[in-house]
Amino acid sequence: MTHMTHTLLVAALVVAGPANAGHHGSAAGHHESVASSVGWTAAVTAQADAHPTFTVGTATAQRGQKAYGVMHVPAGSDAGYDIPVVVIHGARPGPVLAVVSGAHGTEYASILSVEALIDNPAAAPANLSGTLILVPLVNVPSFERLTPHVNPNDNKSMNSRYPGDPNGTQTDRASAVITWEVVEQCDHLIDLHGGDLDENLRPYSYWTVTGNAKQDEFSRGMVLAFGLDHIIISRERPKDPKASRFLENTASTRGKPSFTAEAGRSGPVDAGDVTMLSDGVLKVTGYLKMTRRPARDITPVAKPVWVEVTSIASEYNGVFFPRVPRDAHVAKGATIGLVKDALNRPIAEIKAPDAGIIMFIRALPSLKQGDTIASLGVITQEPK
Repeated sequence: MTHMTHTLLVAALVVAGPANAGHHGSAAGHHESVASSVGWTAAVTAQADAHPTFTVGTATAQRGQKAYGVMHVPAGSDAGYDIPVVVIHGARPGPVLAVVSGAHGTEYASILSVEALIDNPAAAPANLSGTLILVPLVNVPSFERLTPHVNPNDNKSMNSRYPGDPNGTQTDRASAVITWEVVEQCDHLIDLHGGDLDENLRPYSYWTVTGNAKQDEFSRGMVLAFGLDHIIISRERPKDPKASRFLENTASTRGKPSFTAEAGRSGPVDAGDVTMLSDGVLKVTGYLKMTRRPARDITPVAKPVWVEVTSIASEYNGVFFPRVPRDAHVAKGATIGLVKDALNRPIAEIKAPDAGIIMFIRALPSLKQGDTIASLGVITQEPK
């Protein structure tokens, strides 16, 4: 597919939305209503059976094969680039699960977890019913230039520009390509993240409440199967698929049960965080009946901690000194950090606005006004 043709296709997506037909893969996003988990899986299986091949970008896999390729982000007002992708097209039909990481190119644990899935025997084509779309690294410029949070080419976050714009800058165009090539083709999506270079993070998942009871029940089942015991409830995500903003939200607003999970922190990679994320994905494939896994491997979290989060942003420039670790349980008004100037003179004491759990705290001393100092999880009741 030429860059020009791809641009036209993405433009059609943005104008027409999820009603586009004829693209490779299943069309679960075109359902007018969300079925029960059993009915949903059966319907998806029937659709997927009609596709002896599956194509994402330049990767085309025959039934029972694995294919490697890239998704071309065409040049526009700035340079284009290629996003790597692997398609594992199972020996048997089933759901299409997309797993995406590297929206922030220095959240390394999430990136390595998807790379590990590419050659995991449990996800081999012979062992798979359905299709895995694996995108290990969306923000290649961030990865190559060690830039946290944003794409250094246009200074935009690749986590918040969806569904994208084929006429925008590089981040906007990349988001449009992923919406077309990945979101539109999948039935379910997992967006993997982890602590960026400045974040000392404890593992957790996000579960989005869309208001569609059956879809929310299904996505909640996926989150619980994934296995992280702290779950953030997201109630205020955009409802308009044309202004979805986040990747998971882009899938959810198109009727596709999806969620986000995070593990990893502050640069150096802990192998346990990598395994936590890749194992979580495999548990979800078991939940979706894409792989045959022992029941003990897909037992949902028995007593999850449900939280709603408050971000604490800095009002100061200075040097930050944390006073609590990640995962600390703090009282309202407790000191969580100090801000000093470069001569070690106190500027401010940072206090917790509520009682809660430190989901992550700033890992680096450098601090400027507007930077996030901490994310505080306030424990809430289990959603009904």
